[in-house]
Amino acid sequence: MCGIVTAVAARNIVPVLLEGLARLEYRGYDSAGLAVIDGTLQRLRSVGRVAELADHAKGVAAHIGIAHTRWATHGVPSERNAHPHISGNLAVVHNGIIENFEEIKTRLSAKGYVFVSDTDTEAIAHLIEDKRATHPSLFDAVRVATLELVGAYAIGVICLDTPEYAIVARNGAPLLLGVGEDGNYAASDAAALLQVTRRIIYLEDGDIAELSQGSVRIARADGTPVERPISVSSLSPDAVELGSFRHYMQKEIFEQPQALANTLEMIGGAQSIVPQLFGAEASQVFDGVSGVLILACGTSYHAGLVARYWIEALAQVPVTVEVASEYRYRSSVADPNQLVVAISQSGETADTLAALKHARSLGQQRTLSICNVAESAIVRETRLRFLTRAGPEIGVASTKAFTTQLAALFLLACVLAKQRGRLNADQEAGHLNALRHLPVAVAKVLELEPEIAVWAQRFALKHHALFLGRGRHYPVALEGALKLKEISYIHAEAYPAGELKHGPLALVDADMPVIAVAPHDNLLEKLKSNLQEVKARGGELFVFADAESEIGESSGVNIIRMPEHYGLLSPVLHVVPLQLLAYHAALVKGTDVDKPRNLAKSVTVE
Repeated sequence: MCGIVTAVAARNIVPVLLEGLARLEYRGYDSAGLAVIDGTLQRLRSVGRVAELADHAKGVAAHIGIAHTRWATHGVPSERNAHPHISGNLAVVHNGIIENFEEIKTRLSAKGYVFVSDTDTEAIAHLIEDKRATHPSLFDAVRVATLELVGAYAIGVICLDTPEYAIVARNGAPLLLGVGEDGNYAASDAAALLQVTRRIIYLEDGDIAELSQGSVRIARADGTPVERPISVSSLSPDAVELGSFRHYMQKEIFEQPQALANTLEMIGGAQSIVPQLFGAEASQVFDGVSGVLILACGTSYHAGLVARYWIEALAQVPVTVEVASEYRYRSSVADPNQLVVAISQSGETADTLAALKHARSLGQQRTLSICNVAESAIVRETRLRFLTRAGPEIGVASTKAFTTQLAALFLLACVLAKQRGRLNADQEAGHLNALRHLPVAVAKVLELEPEIAVWAQRFALKHHALFLGRGRHYPVALEGALKLKEISYIHAEAYPAGELKHGPLALVDADMPVIAVAPHDNLLEKLKSNLQEVKARGGELFVFADAESEIGESSGVNIIRMPEHYGLLSPVLHVVPLQLLAYHAALVKGTDVDKPRNLAKSVTVE
């Protein structure tokens, strides 16, 4: 879960490297470093943010270099563990995890190589240096070294002996090339290269590329040359700028109406919901589906939990939602007629990708990805795909990715219901109208921000919080609790409200705020009884209620009323105030909202 940038250009590439790292800090931000060649191999490293590295790099200029921003896996954040790592005259940056690094380290240590860090990456540097004894070409030395690496990697390599080109390689970790007017580049994400080019080459797993100022050469690990097409990135520089917002998380919360509109654009003038929304083969793949298996992690897992309620209610298809990191390591009963749905914002989530591959290895070939990145690994692994079009999400705490995933999953529920003859014309028209109105409905919820900010002032003084929901709003409570603990560091847990009396009620006292999601649905009266249980124990309630819910404000009961009840799609609306509550609580506490401690955005390691 790190970010890398490589540059070979006629210009001074140090500002390019630093700006690229700044765009990649969502991937890791506990340390940073760069290495450049300008007559000598010069390396700069620092603990902390890219801004600190930039201070050290003042006055440094070069035409070739590599850079890295780190989220620690092997070894604590420190200068000696920061990338790049050096062996002889070459330097290496790496994103991923090398599973057999200890074996490589033992072998190379016996040959006299000295290891000075705790990282797995240093083994890559020494291995490439060792291969140069028999493969003088840096390209070939990297190529044969990768044949011995087990695990995931995206690497960038430069060498003082060959200062005219850099080598990059990928396997299981994101890496793309940028083709510029005055040079060529590589990075973990296109956003890092928008400053120099929008012409992108997406590398495949097993690709190795040589970059010089005027050319790009790509080959497979066996040396076979390959051509990869050039795409023009649809990202604009404005999409990754903060603009007038204080934080990316706030920006992305307020981008949700537009993100939903973009995601649902294909049904804007449609008269019906068709399987082809999910791909040309969708009708065939969905035909005869016996069940749905959803694989996801974190926020995407919560989206899957909401989808279970929708799919089972509308399509009458049984749904299992699995934490991806658990699914692949247990014995499960495979069903070839089950639809396997992998949900991921980045499309590079290592646990979800591995779980998807595991499901396929069990003979489950009906696969669908719901993802925000068109060229990602998970999208390439599935027969069907739905792109959420949320735009770049920089804040570590996911917001607009979640609501757009919900929109996609509701469409999936409708398609499966229609294909099974369980969606009549009036119901279909009603769902279409509700989806089309969704961006406007979310925009109205965002107008509640001032009221929510007042609540947040009180939350900042708390150490714990409980979130309650029932039915399809229980996963919304889970998501609200996750957001609060992610960015404010307030310990928060979520429960189905009916479970209170089975244990969690013991935690309730005047210092334990209880946040309840209270839509006007068929479980409202049950929820009101649960809220009375909290009030009777002296707990303070903070309730997000629909206007029709008839829950009155009183001592110990605080109410914010939602603009409208939204039926089946209510979870999309009710999660927004929970996002805002977490954001404003973090503001009051003064935490680093976009870069919470110990976390990173794209979890590309197990």
